[in-house]
Amino acid sequence: MSRTATLYRMVMPKHLCPFGRKSKWLLERHGFEVEDHKLRTREETDAFMQEHGVDTTPQAWIDGERIGGYDDLRAHFGNPLPEEGDTSYTPVIAIFAVAALIALAMSWLIGGPWWMVVPRFAATAMVLLGLQKLQDVESFSTMFLNYDLLAQKWVPYGYAYPFLETGAGILMIASVLPFLSGPVALFIGCIGAWSVFRAVYIEKRELKCACVGGNSNVPLGFVSLTENLVMIGMGAFTLLRAVM
Repeated sequence: MSRTATLYRMVMPKHLCPFGRKSKWLLERHGFEVEDHKLRTREETDAFMQEHGVDTTPQAWIDGERIGGYDDLRAHFGNPLPEEGDTSYTPVIAIFAVAALIALAMSWLIGGPWWMVVPRFAATAMVLLGLQKLQDVESFSTMFLNYDLLAQKWVPYGYAYPFLETGAGILMIASVLPFLSGPVALFIGCIGAWSVFRAVYIEKRELKCACVGGNSNVPLGFVSLTENLVMIGMGAFTLLRAVM
């Protein structure tokens, strides 16, 4: 037999609470039959919150015990939301996974030797990582200054970096201007790799990585070093391919 849960959520003409809908879906997904109480006016909502001594809606009860809102329900079912500031590699995993799928799609459409998937993946990852930085160049440049040696000496480099990385990746995907994209990738990759290696492995500093933008919670280290090594490899590959 299915268990029963009680849910109070706002359903007003001009405001349908998204967390209320998600709470209902979450309860149903875990096999609960939901007694869905809809609070249809501001006055009704305020009276409910005052009666139960709560500051927010939705509010859910299971077996007579108040669990709380959507975040509390997730925690109750063993899947809490990450706390602000928690380390997360999800953005990096998502970017690399999408870059790989795009590279495979390009290879299927364009054809050519199978190994071209690798440089297409690398160039696409450069563009996607650069795009993350371009969303907020100011925040990126601030975080970047914590460890990049050239940006520490010349601040405008931190503002230029997202454009350089994205532009080089686009030129590599298009296979045009290799004597521009190759040196750019080599230049920023070498400086970046040494900066990360020095900050993390020599100075032993614990910093956040700006590789997916200035508001990321990815620790500086392997991911950022890999990004720079990939750019070095792509820069060298692009130049070698152009002269052969």
